[in-house]
Amino acid sequence: MRAYCRGKAEIASKAKCQGKSSGSTGITLESSVFLSFKMPAYASFGDAEPGSPGKSDTLADTRYGLLRQVEWSRTKSCGVDVKTMKNGVNTGYRGAAKVLLEEHRVGAWSEVDVASSNGAFSGLILPRAETADDKHIVLKLVSGYNIGVAVASITNIIERGRREAHYKIPEKEFPIDAGKPNVILLGTGGTIASRLDYRTGAVIPAFSPGELYGSVPELADICNLRTEKLYGVFSENMGPEQYVRLAQRIGEEIASGIDGVVIGHGTDTMHHTAAILTFMVQDPPVPIIMVGSQRSSDRPSSDAAINLINAVKAAAAGDIAELLVCMFGPTSDEYCLLHRGTRVRKMHSSYRSTFRTIGDIPVAMVDPDGIRHLREDYQPRRTDREVTINTAFEEKVTILYYYPNMQPDIVDAIVEKGYRGIVIAGTGLGHINKPLYEAIRRATNAGVHIYMTVQTLWGYVQMYVYETGREIMELGVVPAANMLPEVAYMKLCWTLGQTDDRDEVRRIMLTPISDETTDREPYNGYLVFQGAIPEVQEFLRTIKR
Repeated sequence: MRAYCRGKAEIASKAKCQGKSSGSTGITLESSVFLSFKMPAYASFGDAEPGSPGKSDTLADTRYGLLRQVEWSRTKSCGVDVKTMKNGVNTGYRGAAKVLLEEHRVGAWSEVDVASSNGAFSGLILPRAETADDKHIVLKLVSGYNIGVAVASITNIIERGRREAHYKIPEKEFPIDAGKPNVILLGTGGTIASRLDYRTGAVIPAFSPGELYGSVPELADICNLRTEKLYGVFSENMGPEQYVRLAQRIGEEIASGIDGVVIGHGTDTMHHTAAILTFMVQDPPVPIIMVGSQRSSDRPSSDAAINLINAVKAAAAGDIAELLVCMFGPTSDEYCLLHRGTRVRKMHSSYRSTFRTIGDIPVAMVDPDGIRHLREDYQPRRTDREVTINTAFEEKVTILYYYPNMQPDIVDAIVEKGYRGIVIAGTGLGHINKPLYEAIRRATNAGVHIYMTVQTLWGYVQMYVYETGREIMELGVVPAANMLPEVAYMKLCWTLGQTDDRDEVRRIMLTPISDETTDREPYNGYLVFQGAIPEVQEFLRTIKR
């Protein structure tokens, strides 16, 4: 079975389908991405069977606090009128797919049995986005998964009935309890719950406290929640404007007496934002928790509600007053991890447990039973309202990922364009080739600040070990210890926003603020297992996956 993605950063590992597949041709698994705040491809309609014809039903799935309600309207049908189909029943279908549906007198929202050369399938025909291809018919199976069946493989379609679905975002007044802590959720883009337009793929967001309470009622057991949508952008579009405003709003909320801050953010660049906010918002008296999700709330395997509940819990009841990222811990639905904002990184494009603390260990675990510290060197919650907000940011900084045969004109071009800082991700202990030397010298002589990190991510820059490293330092390149490349980039942007004095820049860059550099890497700070090795396979058999 071949999987393809309708949303960003999502892959389907298994197709939980009705029917059988005899090969890789003709069937695709449609999936999506969410709280992540990505745009999902399709909504979920649950696993239960709606009631009798003509009756409206509400289906609820409360898996780990995620309440999804879908309003169904079911009607008996003996075929769909072709004229009706042309007026919109086959929304999104065109070309060969539209012809096939018209031939079998079925359309979007038809409950059908599909016979194909790849197996038999039963489900609900879903509309398609207007930009989708005309080679597949999309079915929602009883399992909740969506599959695309190749038009060329279909031999027959029989309609069993029709039912239409409309996302009904449940909204209830969020209960206020004077005895509970107050938390604000700042949104930067996307949605936690939504009503979806299948034809265009547009999302109508749900973000108010009432909508969140209707979707995740457990939040009311934790705190009094307010929400504020600052931006509506995908995480790759986050930048200085958003960073500065976020930092300012965090400072304002802390001054007003908030007990905790949660930031909803897309996962792709969450670690970048976590790093810059750590520098912009220093010594906060309350927890600041960033959260997102890898899989949409319409997926049976969604991590949206779990991550949100645990993030709110860490903000409301946690005693760690730092900028932390709260995301899935293991591959199972057991707990989330709290990662320090300067040591965390997204390490897999689609795994739910994609976020890892690099070169160290996470700060804590969060699960339904509470928060368990994994380390004790954290900044504790305080009762004062003091916080340092410094939103300096220089945009003319870049990361240069070194590769063999890199040409010096790349460095010269960066300098000619007026860049003031370069973070190099070098090979090994922090190396580049000799042909770059003179270009690097020209750059530093022109006042460009250049810092070396390692592309291995784990480990330290050690430029005194080999002659190459010593030569590069003589050119004016400064080793940045075990600072991650993205973190070094953000810190250099922040530093150059304050000063251009070479000695002061060096002092700020090499003075740790929140473990962006550490004295040592603990023995359990580097754990990257290699599959198929006997001892690793034995270990994997002993743990839950």
